[in-house]
Amino acid sequence: MKTSLTDEEFYAGLLQLPKPTYPFTNFIHPDFEKLRQEYYNWIDTEYIIHSKEAREKHKKHHLCDIAARGCPFLHAIDELLPLANYTANGAMMDDYFDKCSHEKMHSVMNSAYALLTGDDPNEPKENGILHLFWVLRQDALKVEFPKHLYKRFISSVRDTIKGFAEEKIYYRTNSIPPLAVYLLNREGTSGVLPYCDYAAMQKDYRQLPDEIFDHLYIKRYRTLCCLIIAIHNDIISLPKELHREGDTLNLVKVLKQEYGISIHEAYMKALELHNDYLNEFLLLQNHLPPFDGWDNMVLAYIQDLGVMISGIYAWHTHDTSRYVNGGYVEGEYTNGGG
Repeated sequence: MKTSLTDEEFYAGLLQLPKPTYPFTNFIHPDFEKLRQEYYNWIDTEYIIHSKEAREKHKKHHLCDIAARGCPFLHAIDELLPLANYTANGAMMDDYFDKCSHEKMHSVMNSAYALLTGDDPNEPKENGILHLFWVLRQDALKVEFPKHLYKRFISSVRDTIKGFAEEKIYYRTNSIPPLAVYLLNREGTSGVLPYCDYAAMQKDYRQLPDEIFDHLYIKRYRTLCCLIIAIHNDIISLPKELHREGDTLNLVKVLKQEYGISIHEAYMKALELHNDYLNEFLLLQNHLPPFDGWDNMVLAYIQDLGVMISGIYAWHTHDTSRYVNGGYVEGEYTNGGG
């Protein structure tokens, strides 16, 4: 991205357009400031692969706040650490490997998953991305993380990284996918699937049996959460992605290409699609099927998925560093383009 853009050029008349709104209350975990200290330490000790400039930008982004806002009802900071680790490491990893190959991202995914499952029990000798995944597993083992929920969580983490790999195909060729391809892939790359799993660590939701999470209604809620958050992320990040080659997995860009319309028209169409998904989220709450005695807890879990959506959006609206003019971290991975 060119850093010489004026703010007027950067925002391209987008600031006055309407933004997403939610009927859900948003919260933040009371230990969010302690969590930030852990986050700064990760950047200083694990992210030495990044330049000093990149590390200082990441610190300002407070990516750990996404976890603190997305799952604000976790009991203590110990329960927040695995989610914050996934969030910060995932985002910074995606930044770092911005234009690496599809094959390289798959290799990272396989190595990370082996560490998360314990199939590779060995602590990586060097600090960095993979070491943080090893740390995530150690922190998860320290808290009462039910095996069935942990298995779901790390499977979703794997799907997220797999989505990152699929994105590289479009990033490296600076090409925009069709809408159907975007919607399919963005469910994974939103990074929200692991949050839907981790939200069950709050309150008493960890008591819910596996068949509840496998229910078609809950699966649809997972998809809706992913797409709602993906779209509001695309809306927030659009000014940056309009001026940066390779940032092609943005719904507004996709809709512009799909329908041959202007950026502002595509923006409004993206917001309309976002609102359709949000209305479906709200409608389904009033038409839930019976859940064999778990009805009240399932409804409460769904309501807290709404809190998660609102909380993550609150991070976006409170952020004044990541998606602003010159605030984004450029990919620094180089290995012959691989």
